[in-house]
Amino acid sequence: MTEEAKVKCHSCKKELEIDVNSRISLSEECEYCYADLHVCKMCEFYDPKVYNECRETNAERIVEKDKKNFCGYFKLTGSEDEDTKKRNLMDAANSLFKD
Repeated sequence: MTEEAKVKCHSCKKELEIDVNSRISLSEECEYCYADLHVCKMCEFYDPKVYNECRETNAERIVEKDKKNFCGYFKLTGSEDEDTKKRNLMDAANSLFKD
């Protein structure tokens, strides 16, 4: 069974439908702009505000965040935009402190 997820290409920002149960191979590209998809900017751990721009502390440093790489921690990010991510994190934090 395939479960499609909508993710946005890091380069052209167009939505792509990708099977969330499959692994993204190093050769996968955006169907619109042909940008690599197995890149830091498409990873759940990518965060430009932290050291090395990666929240996975065991991952090796990767300089070019928009080029394909061999990182074993790569996990495709969802289609949530930054505001939605922040709101979801705040909701989760607030639920910890409910009576």
